[in-house]
Amino acid sequence: MYLRWAEQQGFKTEINDYQDGEEAGIKSATFTIIGDYAFGQLAGESGVHRLVRISPFDSAKRRHTSFASVYVSPEIDETIYVDLKLEDLRIDTYRSGGKGGQHVNTTDSAVRMTHLPTGIVVQCQNERSQHKNREKAMKMLRSRLYEYELEKKRAVSRKVEDSKLEINFGSQIRSYVLQPYRIAKDHRTKVEVGDVDKVLDGYLEPFLRGYLLAKRRGTANDAAADDDLDV
Repeated sequence: MYLRWAEQQGFKTEINDYQDGEEAGIKSATFTIIGDYAFGQLAGESGVHRLVRISPFDSAKRRHTSFASVYVSPEIDETIYVDLKLEDLRIDTYRSGGKGGQHVNTTDSAVRMTHLPTGIVVQCQNERSQHKNREKAMKMLRSRLYEYELEKKRAVSRKVEDSKLEINFGSQIRSYVLQPYRIAKDHRTKVEVGDVDKVLDGYLEPFLRGYLLAKRRGTANDAAADDDLDV
């Protein structure tokens, strides 16, 4: 959905990490969207998203509910200083998998970095070179740490990871319902779109605009909203 949205906006995208689900679907994916105001538009997408559908993997054709946790962070440039000490890092290498893995998994080229003081983990496996994956992972980690420090300075005394709600019923920010009726609804702004297939294909403008307007008015039900940050 987000890749289709980026494509429709004329933004470039780079897949940094992709993990297949154990049986089907996606376990996790990390990618970069490159374009003017990309983060400002997508900042409100962090949270839990709920999908209700007839599962194609259920022979009884029963309705299933699935959840996905989304996290959006800005990419920072080299002019912003982040105090990142090598002794605070655990760096693991492993053989790449997922889409495209067959082309890069002949060596342990994938890189996983763990920042021990905060527990923040990033990983990159897109490049064939371990050196390039290490560079990308380091850039991702700097961005995550920068956002982490911003969170500490905001009015709430919680860490970035704590802003992710528990992946469960009642914690979602948006629902995409395919059965028994069809609608996409944002639970913070009450914005609804009846053509849920169009939404899943990248039509996110009503939700993005609705969130930004609600944030401007101070009515967005989002504790992470910060009027001091430029969008």
